[in-house]
Amino acid sequence: MTSDTSQAKRVLILSTTAFTLMFAVWLQFGILSIPIQKEFQLSETQFYWLTAVPILNGSIWRLATGIWADKFGGRKVMLTILLLSAPPTFYLSQVHNTTALFICAFLIGIAGNAFSAGISWNSAWSSHEHIGFALGVFGAGNVGASVTKFIGPVLITSTAGAAYLGGLITGGWRVIPVVYGILILLMVAAIVLFTPTPDRKPAGTRSFRQELTPLKEIRVWRFSLYYVVVFGAYVALSSVLPKYFEDRYEVKLWTAALLTALFIFPASLLRPLGGALSDHFGARRIMYWTFTLMTLTSGLLMMPNGFITIDVLETKSASGQLEVMPWHLGLVPFTVVLVILGCSMGIGKAAVYKHIPEYFPSNVGAVGGLVGMLGALGGFFMLPLFGMVKKFTGLPTSPFIVLFALTVWCFAWMHLTIHRMLHEQSPHLATSFEKVSS
Repeated sequence: MTSDTSQAKRVLILSTTAFTLMFAVWLQFGILSIPIQKEFQLSETQFYWLTAVPILNGSIWRLATGIWADKFGGRKVMLTILLLSAPPTFYLSQVHNTTALFICAFLIGIAGNAFSAGISWNSAWSSHEHIGFALGVFGAGNVGASVTKFIGPVLITSTAGAAYLGGLITGGWRVIPVVYGILILLMVAAIVLFTPTPDRKPAGTRSFRQELTPLKEIRVWRFSLYYVVVFGAYVALSSVLPKYFEDRYEVKLWTAALLTALFIFPASLLRPLGGALSDHFGARRIMYWTFTLMTLTSGLLMMPNGFITIDVLETKSASGQLEVMPWHLGLVPFTVVLVILGCSMGIGKAAVYKHIPEYFPSNVGAVGGLVGMLGALGGFFMLPLFGMVKKFTGLPTSPFIVLFALTVWCFAWMHLTIHRMLHEQSPHLATSFEKVSS
């Protein structure tokens, strides 16, 4: 094993671990907001904003952190994000008023920007033929979204009413941010000690304006829309599914959290497979498979339970009416289809990011940062959109109606772009399907 290969593996392992931790810190309010709402007597509107504010701050800096990672090195930027996340995470355990609570929630959101730093860091160290797999492994850190769902209820229940360090730390929900704060500091130490110190800087000599030049290309914005569908929707669904299961199928919250985890795990852990498939077959082919599966599954999930009533002869029905085409998706089939949707999203997230080093090898941080930023912002804006569509249609399946519409839009745009490209530039495109400009 060469020195570069060994160092690249260390970068991949530790950056993925750090990203998993940062994703858990970023989305911890998905669970913590439930006991926090009771303690602080938050309204439903405040409850929503407490969950959404960290997502917002974890989105808006992704472009900047990607550019900084290209210019100054992914290792430095990752360490900076970890160190910036630690103080508000620790302080969350000490807040006792609503203003401080929301300020902490916003500042903790900086953890969500670790994605851009890690993408640039791994791209700088990975070989071209394995970059899709490497970025897929790193992106699997999305599984951090489920960490608090597993450890949160157990720690909150087992430490309720307890006090530690002379009362400085109390039990219940307040112990979770303390645990995360300690883990952040340990992660900083691991990166400092075990990752290569010389940072590779793909854009070390370029100006900020030069870094932004690729963002003029329509392709970058198309990739961003794809990422809204495969990642933004993942973040939004991860937030609403526990409530969806609870309301629609009348299961307990703990059961709803576990069922949601069945969606989160494949949507996160299949990113390495998506990267490997993209390396082998090409990212666009994988995106065709992804959008096909997402269209079919979201189409099934968006259909409301019910039937169509038609007027018939009384010889056919005594009431003069007949119920036809009954549809009811029970808990088990709903969960199975949801898991398939999660699998397609996990593979699709890696395929989107496989495009970036292929087309923008010297601007992975800037382009990856923009794509990640808009994808995460898509998740932030989808939450109120779900509510508006539900209010307008009265259908509880509104999250999947929105997802179906966005998926079809992306699928059509991608197909029309490729069709135009082949029509204008064939026949020589037969051997360069993945690389020709569009």
